[in-house]
Amino acid sequence: MWLSYDQLPQSKGHVFYERLQKLLRQEGFDAFLEDLCAPFYAARLGRRSIPPGRYFRMLLIGYFEGIDSERGICWRCSDSLSLREFLGLAPSETVPDHSSLCRIRQRLPLEVHHETFVFVLRILEQANLLNGRYLGIDASTMEANAAMKSIVRRDTGEGYEAMLVRLAEESGIKTPTRAELIAFDRKRKGKKTSNKDWQSTTDEESRIARLKDGRTHMAYKPEHVVDLESGAIVSAVIHPADQGDRTTITTTLEDAQAKLCAVREKEEAPGIDDPFDLVADKGYHSREVLKSLPESCCSRISEPKHKGRLRWHGDLEARDAVYTNRARLKSYKSKVLLRVRAERVERSFAHCLDRGGMRRSFLRGLENIEKRYIIHLAGFNLGILLRALFGFGTPKGLADARAGLIFARIGEMHLLILAVWLPNAAEAPDLAMIVFWRWNP
Repeated sequence: MWLSYDQLPQSKGHVFYERLQKLLRQEGFDAFLEDLCAPFYAARLGRRSIPPGRYFRMLLIGYFEGIDSERGICWRCSDSLSLREFLGLAPSETVPDHSSLCRIRQRLPLEVHHETFVFVLRILEQANLLNGRYLGIDASTMEANAAMKSIVRRDTGEGYEAMLVRLAEESGIKTPTRAELIAFDRKRKGKKTSNKDWQSTTDEESRIARLKDGRTHMAYKPEHVVDLESGAIVSAVIHPADQGDRTTITTTLEDAQAKLCAVREKEEAPGIDDPFDLVADKGYHSREVLKSLPESCCSRISEPKHKGRLRWHGDLEARDAVYTNRARLKSYKSKVLLRVRAERVERSFAHCLDRGGMRRSFLRGLENIEKRYIIHLAGFNLGILLRALFGFGTPKGLADARAGLIFARIGEMHLLILAVWLPNAAEAPDLAMIVFWRWNP
């Protein structure tokens, strides 16, 4: 059976992805990735490879569509003609399988994914959406692809259920059932699941942690550094979930400095000469953290309440750092920055983890998760740019745009403006306005 081209199903296009495609092509996204990934592709002839631009576009679709797994991304792209057009697929080509995405992810190093993230940051800086003057930092939790029942003791390799059976038999319960094991585990004293004693057999880099919803699960810890003026994410690092904020802030801040220097094309990376303000909550406050901050950093870290007087034991550097930070917190500027930090940093987690589908990871290992997550955040930054240019940052945001009614008064003239958004025509005017006016002399 033969079909002509006009008999094949045709895509009517999607305004959001057409705008995103036009933006990426104007910035040379595909040419940049071809040069960046050339060392990792074989030079000899063989089966035609998947272009790196198609691989990274599929990861971006995962953010914009809120898809948590690579299988789901492939299914969604196969189901949508507009997404196939966004990927640059010919009618005879098929969407790459999820196993192909896994193979490409394993072959491309983490540095390539970070360079792609920096490429998006450069686009934001050209649009005056990245300043780096005020930075906010915070962390959240990400559920790992590992169950608590898979943990074993680090010293003996004994599983948790096997340990419960042994303890139950030692206490006098012969051949305990599962219900009896659950009741025994709930009532026994000295119950403790520490990361020092237990590890997962399916994902050894995940750690036992309490999630935001109160559950105890194997998890990771994503940490964001956000530009408080635009809301763009400057840096993100995936840490083990058992590391505290005071431990991880140094690594994350160094990564943010390196990315800002790469965007500004400074040779003296990773240091930043320009002064900047760092805003954080009280979980990051400690004497060692305040002393370790670079000289160009103006800290505005919330200070927890102390019982009694502070004792310095001759550490004058720590005393000066704590008192200087405390004096800054009393200013009106600090109160505004702390309020903005709570809004924009938490918004980045809501968009990337909850709405974006990365609250639970289907990958295993720090490096694999960070590869997917950093491109996820690149999609978030592209959404900020699209929202500044066209008024919407996600496909759902475009679909929700309808109409607005504006009332204005200029002197004796009263204006009633009806603004109607036209989302179905990519090349037509984006906005149609009907103006009703009345003159009262």
